[in-house]
Amino acid sequence: MNRTDRLYALVEELRAISPRPRSARDLAERFEVSVRTVERDISALQQSGVPIYAEPGRRGGYVLDKSKSLPPLNFTPEEAVAVAVALSRAGDGPFAGQARSALRKLVAAMPELDGDRARELAGRVHLLVEPEPYPRVSRVIEQALLHRRVLRIAYTDSKGQATEREVEPGVFVGGRGGHWYLVGWCRNRSDVRIFRLDRISRAEETDEPSPEHPPERFSPEVPGLVFGNPKLE
Repeated sequence: MNRTDRLYALVEELRAISPRPRSARDLAERFEVSVRTVERDISALQQSGVPIYAEPGRRGGYVLDKSKSLPPLNFTPEEAVAVAVALSRAGDGPFAGQARSALRKLVAAMPELDGDRARELAGRVHLLVEPEPYPRVSRVIEQALLHRRVLRIAYTDSKGQATEREVEPGVFVGGRGGHWYLVGWCRNRSDVRIFRLDRISRAEETDEPSPEHPPERFSPEVPGLVFGNPKLE
């Protein structure tokens, strides 16, 4: 059994007995490899986003959290590549890391043969990508929106003027031309402002809770700029 097959089989083995644990020694005997090899395989799966955790104790071992995993998916190879192309549009913008993680989980949950065919097809698809220069800034803003915290940013406007701002974040906006924007209440200006992410040189999530701002409040401020909400159905 090659390593790819063994990784898939490890996940299925743990899925079958979850929530009971399976020790590294038992897994090593099951797949006729060393305990060290099992530990390396489990580490690789964890790093790729598979929800496996170690349960300590004499009867402990490795456990797959079923509530955070996907059952085998009936995606065709073509559908999987279509999803990959769509997710690749995230580039290095907002939620790019999460897009890559979601794609890894999707492919890992596909039947082995279909997953191999999807990888082969994906290898024949080439995209022209121009990464945006603000991956760290976007991650900070993602967290501030999620936690509803005030942001402190360093911003350079279109005229080249650099300022420090405190912003109550409202919405992320995807604009034409591939740029992303943060729309929020600027405390320095006491008004709604639109900040282009590639002009934010630094972003810090503070400990101060941000007042609730319904997304609808900001819609009139960005006419012709909003793509629309992503569909989660």
